[in-house]
Amino acid sequence: MLLQELAWPAVRALPRETPVIIPIAAVEQHGHHMPLYTDSMLLGEIVRRVEQRASEQVLVAPLMWLGNSHHHLDFAGTLSCEPRVYLDLLVSLLDNLIGHGFQRLLMLNGHGGNDVPGKQAVFEVRQRYRSRGDLLLLFTTYWSLGGRPWETMPEIQQKEMGHACEWETSMMLRISPRLVGDYRAVRAVPPGDSFLPATRGWVTQERSEAGHIGWPQLASAEKGEHLLVTFSDDVERLIERMLKWDGRSWEG
Repeated sequence: MLLQELAWPAVRALPRETPVIIPIAAVEQHGHHMPLYTDSMLLGEIVRRVEQRASEQVLVAPLMWLGNSHHHLDFAGTLSCEPRVYLDLLVSLLDNLIGHGFQRLLMLNGHGGNDVPGKQAVFEVRQRYRSRGDLLLLFTTYWSLGGRPWETMPEIQQKEMGHACEWETSMMLRISPRLVGDYRAVRAVPPGDSFLPATRGWVTQERSEAGHIGWPQLASAEKGEHLLVTFSDDVERLIERMLKWDGRSWEG
């Protein structure tokens, strides 16, 4: 079910245990060969596939396209919310849905920069409703749910998400190839950080002058379909776990 297509009495009539997906993404640079709306388009496709298969079991909120993308602001066209403002925005979305009676909320993320404020938002909201034992507040990024697409399709070379990389370029070639530029001519920019496992503050321009990170020249539409299937299956399994939760216990 899509929240934006329902009238308010239909929303009020839904079981309070209905899982609600809040998709959050971004509008930001994706190198020379990919559109600014890449993150939002890819997450939107994954959510579309999940909703089609579980349309009577899950409620999907409209995709939040504004993200925390300040590390990309050196590149023209990037739109970003101040990190602390973004945190308040996410907290407000969760508050709204809890106020409407929903108990099982999932923030499904499609942009790495949203990771820290998203996790902080679910943590803060849980403290706000600390006396409630019936709330399940989750945050996850779609490519971090355990799928290992390189194992089920050995042609995939990357083993982690980059930026406008083999993975993202492949998925865009699958869903909207007309928006993908000459990815075969793009020079590889390997990911890496010699200070790991410490967390380092960074801006994209110091890692990549062109804006991409990874190996976009390895992309294909066939890889893109495999990645989309892998990630949407991962999300669907998480939704199934939310549905099976007994509403009280710590374990899912």
